Amino acid sequence: MKSYPFKTNITVQIGDINYGGHLGNEKSLVYFQEARLRYLKELGASEMNIGDGVSLTQIEAFITYKNESFYGDELTIGVIIDDISKVRFRVSFQITRRSDEKLIGTGYTVLAGFDYKQHRIKRIPQSFIDKVTAYQNIQD
Repeated sequence: MKSYPFKTNITVQIGDINYGGHLGNEKSLVYFQEARLRYLKELGASEMNIGDGVSLTQIEAFITYKNESFYGDELTIGVIIDDISKVRFRVSFQITRRSDEKLIGTGYTVLAGFDYKQHRIKRIPQSFIDKVTAYQNIQD
């Protein structure tokens, strides 16, 4: 099983619930983004600057659902950055309910380095890769 070196908690709000009475599927992507932003902040980065003026743009997303989640549930989102290449990396997620540790879902997003002024893909800075590697090795 994958180890997630960064974890953060999110409480399911009433606006996150769909007509089926459980967490709406689109909200998982919002939770992924919030967890990713918190992890980047922990690294001293943001989606608008991961180092050397390089921003990020999302180019892929995938989610697998295992169980329902309901209004008021406290969820833990585990995050790990992996599969880093020259211009992109994957951020993998695991959502669990804190009260019973039941797996709600897993997924990932793929982000590419991006220059929003020139509207083109940019190389992932080595300084960012070094921060990720150091953080994840310390946290394991």
